[in-house]
Amino acid sequence: MNTPLSTAGTLFYDHAASRRTGRDADLAPLCVAEPTLSEYFTDNAADGAVTAFACTQLKQIAASGKPILWVQDRVTQRESGKPFPAGLPAGLRLILVTVNRAVDLLWSMEEGLHCDALGAVLGELWGDPPALDFTATKRLALRAEARAIPALLIRRGGHPNLSAARQRWRITSLPARLDPDDNRAPGTPLWQADLFRARGRPPGQWVAGPGKTGVLLSHAVHMNDAGGGGLSDGTRHTPGPTIRAAG
Repeated sequence: MNTPLSTAGTLFYDHAASRRTGRDADLAPLCVAEPTLSEYFTDNAADGAVTAFACTQLKQIAASGKPILWVQDRVTQRESGKPFPAGLPAGLRLILVTVNRAVDLLWSMEEGLHCDALGAVLGELWGDPPALDFTATKRLALRAEARAIPALLIRRGGHPNLSAARQRWRITSLPARLDPDDNRAPGTPLWQADLFRARGRPPGQWVAGPGKTGVLLSHAVHMNDAGGGGLSDGTRHTPGPTIRAAG
């Protein structure tokens, strides 16, 4: 499916094309996260897939040259570490802020959303602090929408309690693709992506991976397709081991 990319829009699997052709359509890239609040959860707080998924959504922001305000609380930083520049999308510029309290993280994110010089604001928050209530998430969502700046909140060790986030994802790691040069080595990473709450679009579950402009989504991935361009439906490749989205 050749769909033009929106600068600050999210493209999903083309169900209409699937109905027309009777098979899964080619994948649609998930570009820069929409200019609102999105939350990301993971079943394992140490799983790096959730960070990789969120950062891959920032590829177009990196290309724009605008920096990302990245705010971590100290517990998250101690448990999962600081961002590693070599593992981030090429050209991504960071302003890293470390805070002690959840209320300081939320304040920093909201203040960052006042700044038009930023391309996006990303926060990493541990657990379910009392400060992160519906009012706090509503303030972030409204501020992001008013300033047209994406706000991404990674919730390590947290639960999907009441929130005003427009999109809520659960991301987990999957076995990587085969490396094209060494079948004993990991290749392109794959993630299980579950959009369990969304505003303006139906939820869904996909196998996801990095593409040139953002995250690529599919309902089934053939592991022997080691091409570097991302994911595609399995109908164009020699049959081989397949990972399918849950559900």
